[in-house]
Amino acid sequence: TMAEYFRDTTGTDTLLFVDNIFRFSQAGSEVSALLGRMPSAVGYQPTLATEMGALQERITSTKKGAITSVQAVY
Repeated sequence: TMAEYFRDTTGTDTLLFVDNIFRFSQAGSEVSALLGRMPSAVGYQPTLATEMGALQERITSTKKGAITSVQAVY
């Protein structure tokens, strides 16, 4: 959201560092379990692909600016 703010409101190109994108999937898995959703065969929430896709699609260039992302997975 902050990177989108700088891109869209201030019109600047933004560099976004994500120190561990796996935390995003872990948090989704925990929330999914609390909501009583059945995990997939490998234990992740059934909506992981949709949620990860929505997150990654927000990291894009527009006419006002760009977001460049560097992400670590571990």
